[in-house]
Parts: sequence; C-alpha cells; structure tokens
Amino acid sequence: MGFPPGEADILQLRADLMAELRLWIQNNGLTPAEAAERLGLTPLGVSDLMRGKWKKFSLDKLFTLATKAGIM
Repeated sequence: MGFPPGEADILQLRADLMAELRLWIQNNGLTPAEAAERLGLTPLGVSDLMRGKWKKFSLDKLFTLATKAGIM
C-alpha cells in the first residue's frame, strides 16, 4: 500500500488489535454502554472502535484497551 515496512507493521498491529477488541465485545454480548464502562471509553468511542476508525486509536491506546479486556 505504499507504507514503509515499519509503518506498515504498526498499522497491521493496530488493525489486528481493533479486530480482537471488536470480537471481544461481540463474543461477550456487550452493549456499547457496557463495553464503554469496561474499557473506559465513551459509547461513541466504542462505536468508533466497532466501525474500524483506526485513526482515532493510537497503538498505546489499543494496547491499554486490550489489557483491560483481558486479551493481552
């Protein structure tokens, strides 16, 4: 896609973490409000996560969310 190898790896890691978090929310049958409470996000933040708005989440933030979800 034209990204330097290091940047491409980081983007892939961000995409993978977002996918894992979406699966965690779905597999646990959480509403946006429940997921927001457990992850420390707003319901809008959960919506952004579920819709794959990766530009709104840094790699550090995604690691923090994954840790809160118990998937890291």
